[in-house]
Amino acid sequence: METHKEDGTYEIIGCAMTVQNELGFGLREKPYENALAIELRENGFEAIQQQPFPILYKNQPVGDCIPDITLPNLNILLEIKALDSISEKETAQMLNYLRIANYKIGLVINFGSKVECKRLVL
Repeated sequence: METHKEDGTYEIIGCAMTVQNELGFGLREKPYENALAIELRENGFEAIQQQPFPILYKNQPVGDCIPDITLPNLNILLEIKALDSISEKETAQMLNYLRIANYKIGLVINFGSKVECKRLVL
């Protein structure tokens, strides 16, 4: 797990570990997302759930990308998973989200048997 104290990802992953310790593993993604949003807010982060960002084609909206949690003050997007492991599909999804939302840092946080995190930077 690569983290950087100066960009906030260290604290975010600490919040994810707190959620994992409390809820355990084996749940669907939504309870982890909701619990992580609560934990982040309790730790002083502005955490917005399911904020849509328009996908444009030739300057016309064709849909939305909707990251699980947006941390606008830190320019970070979070995508929550409950899988065996993070694959290239989840990595590609986050890179697209970062590009579309014009955000700098993305964390794919997987609540599998242990917290797994992939940090991506544009």
